Formats: sequence, structure tokens, C-alpha cells
Amino acid sequence: MMADTEKIAIVAGGGQNLGEHISYRLAKEGYGVVVADLNEENAKSAAENIKKETKQKTLGLAVDVANEESVHDMVQTVKHQLGRIDLLVFNAGVARSTKITNFELQDWQMMIDVNLTGYFLCAREVSKVMIEQGEGNIIQINSKSGKVGSKHNAGYSSSKFGGVGLTQSLALDLAEHGVRVNCVMPGNLLESPMFQSLIPSYAKKLDIREDEVEQVYKEKVPMKRGCSYEDVANAIVFYASEQASYMTGQSINVTGGQVMH
Repeated sequence: MMADTEKIAIVAGGGQNLGEHISYRLAKEGYGVVVADLNEENAKSAAENIKKETKQKTLGLAVDVANEESVHDMVQTVKHQLGRIDLLVFNAGVARSTKITNFELQDWQMMIDVNLTGYFLCAREVSKVMIEQGEGNIIQINSKSGKVGSKHNAGYSSSKFGGVGLTQSLALDLAEHGVRVNCVMPGNLLESPMFQSLIPSYAKKLDIREDEVEQVYKEKVPMKRGCSYEDVANAIVFYASEQASYMTGQSINVTGGQVMH
């Protein structure tokens, strides 16, 4: 078991892209990091690479966030192997984009299952450990689409709006136990595979060429750039720290001024 002084973070959906960057950054900040991902190979590979680069202890685990038993088993493994859980970053997410008239029920259900029910399950299981400890932090990676509706994104936006309500409710449930719950609302992560995968549908939505999409989305932002992985990681590090000890139930915009409420 690790020493009690070492903080342990779980990054759900931590095996690649933004999640892997968050896992790496938390290790650099001194956390022992559990990389939990649907793709076990990615989780173990990311954990091993982070361990080599940062010398922090890491653990790569498979988890299906939409499966109750899988989430329970992952959290219990972390508790038994590492002794505690100080931070959960829920980063697992899926997106499909199309007009409502063509929106398939299976796509809607997948986004609700992963983005919202997955968050609920991970937060519920982790909170049990944090209540025993008398402290902890839960941070959901949400989206600016959790603050404002998004054309052709009914499923994604709905799941993210739900995440805001869940965050506020969890914050009220857990405040008396010393557990804080917040969500980070990134703007457009233009370099991310998720955004890149949506470019064809966005080009159709905007009636422009695919190679024009990124620039259009930059122009929507007062600061004229997309959101970077490090922008998101900076917010996580702050909200997990004692400097944010009086902040809970918040939805923090990291949008370059595009969304301000």
C-alpha cells in the first residue's frame, strides 16, 4: 500500500488524448495516478509511459463506465491496492452529431449511458471511499455544450446539461463529508479526435468545406483560438487544490470568453 501522504487520482477515460494528458499532468503534480479506460491496453500503456516520465506510481485498469459492476470493481481495486482515492476526474465521453430528425435512439442512449450515467456510477462508487476518508474531490469534464444548446448535438448537449445538475446535486450530498464536486466546461478542443471526427457533420451543418471548419470555430471565440488540453488541466489542478477549498457545485468555463455564464 502507498504511504498515506501520497494523493491518489483516478482519471476515468484516461487512456488517450485529453484523458492521457490529464493523467500525465496530475502525475507531474505529485499524484499517484490510476488510468482507467474502456481500452485496457491504452490504460496500461499510458500508465506505464507516465510512470517512466514522472517516476510517480501509476496503475492502468479497464473500466466500462456505463456498467455498474465494472465501475464498482475498478473502484474497489484502487481502494485495496492504493489505500485511498483523493480525486476522481471523469473524462469518459462520446459524441455523435446529426439533426434531430435523423437522430438514432441508439446514439442518444449511448451518450446518456456514457456521459451521464457513467459519471453518476463513478461518482457514486468513489464518494463511498471519500466519505470514509472525510475528504476528496470529484471533477467532471463537461463541455460548453452543458451551458448552451448545440445545433445537431441534441444527445451530447442533453447529457452534458444533465452533468451540471448531477454535479450540483452531488456537491450538496457530499459537502458535509468534506468532498467537493465541480465540473470543467471546455470550449472547442480543436485538436482532439472527438472534434476532428465531427468535422464532416459540422461542415454539412454550416454548409462549408471541411478544411474551413476549424477556422470558423476559432472565429467564434473572443480569444481567437481553440481550447488546449493544458487549459483544461490547469483548471483541474486548481479546483482539486486547497486554493479552491471554498468552491463546490461549480461549472467552470474554459472557453476563451465564448461562454460566460
